[in-house]
Amino acid sequence: MYKLWMSIYKEIILLKRDFGGLVILFVMPLVLIITITLIQNEAFKTVSDTKIPVLLVDLDHGTIAENIIQSLGKSGALEVITQNERIKLNEEKAKELVLQGKYQLAIIVPENLSNDLQTKVNQNVEKIMSSFGVTEAPQNQTQKNISSKEIKLYFDPASQLSFKNNIKNAIDKMVATIENKTIYTSFQEQIGETDEPIFEQKNFITYKEIIPKINNKEIIPNSVQHNVPAWTLFAIFFIVVPLSINIVKEKSQGTFIRLITNPVSYSTVILGKTITYLIICVIQFWLMMLIGLYIFPYLNLPQLDISGRFLLMNLVTICAGLAAIGFGILLGTIATTQEQSAPFGATSVVILAAIGGVWVPVFAMPKIMQYISHISPMNWGLNAFYDVLLRNTGILSILPNLILLILFFILTVTIAIVYDKKKRAV
Repeated sequence: MYKLWMSIYKEIILLKRDFGGLVILFVMPLVLIITITLIQNEAFKTVSDTKIPVLLVDLDHGTIAENIIQSLGKSGALEVITQNERIKLNEEKAKELVLQGKYQLAIIVPENLSNDLQTKVNQNVEKIMSSFGVTEAPQNQTQKNISSKEIKLYFDPASQLSFKNNIKNAIDKMVATIENKTIYTSFQEQIGETDEPIFEQKNFITYKEIIPKINNKEIIPNSVQHNVPAWTLFAIFFIVVPLSINIVKEKSQGTFIRLITNPVSYSTVILGKTITYLIICVIQFWLMMLIGLYIFPYLNLPQLDISGRFLLMNLVTICAGLAAIGFGILLGTIATTQEQSAPFGATSVVILAAIGGVWVPVFAMPKIMQYISHISPMNWGLNAFYDVLLRNTGILSILPNLILLILFFILTVTIAIVYDKKKRAV
């Protein structure tokens, strides 16, 4: 135990002397999580709270354009503009403004859209009614050939695909609703003369979002609950850089040789590093939790809710910390210079974060990357954090991910010990 304590004490002294390493370990993750969360929260506000101006060129001057303007205005997310600088818009002008990036979208409603739709529906209804013998077929009247119409959408080339899809779906739904109402109205006119509606035009099928509850309290995920676990995990794995650098320093400065010549086993040295850096990981986690609980509300961000889940989150942190430490020990053991360990450590952590779902959700990745993400320890830790924080699961649900993290630690440390023995034997 004395040898182990001295090994831990040595690591603490090394960290105290490395001020830059301490900044990387503690200050950088705090700045990162505050910055990323602020940016993403403002992005959510931009989508939900701020109206996005869109251009609408009305060449129809009928009911369809009026309905589109009303529906888009009621959505609360879009502001419909039909004039620009007191000049009536036309298609070319609207297209030019969108391509310049001044507006996200321009909607072009074609000429005679409302009239042609009404005529087309009337013809179809008359044909149906006459085929059933309800009404007489019109004498000496030819069907007017009406071509299909297009509502043109000009998007800013920089617009996100999700924004485009949302707009297309919204307009498609509006047009379908208008067509249905026109058909019902035409049948109404053909069947009877009463002004009261014969057909009920309310939607029969609707949808309702059911928000899960815990202790009669709704769970509404926000940017804080997504970012805190993800970037806490990123900070934990970033200890790979200072840990591997310290191991390389010991080898290059001869400290490691002096340790080995003493009656101290390599496993004791490794255990001392593991305990020291595991304490650092837990401190990093606690600092992140304090930021989410007490600092975020002062920055107009949602407060992190960890009620009843703190112990499980600590358990996930310990297992994720062990995985990061094992990777750092392996890298420091194999690397021969700091120029090898530092860039490779930082780059590998970024890659593991990218494929693990810290930056982009795994479900949004291509199929091949979704399979690759399962080999990233960050993906295991992130899934465990989300299970505890967002899905409110128990220890049995996160146990597979915790076992994977511990096995990763055992595997990497075993490889490091075997590699070191073979290298010293040579």
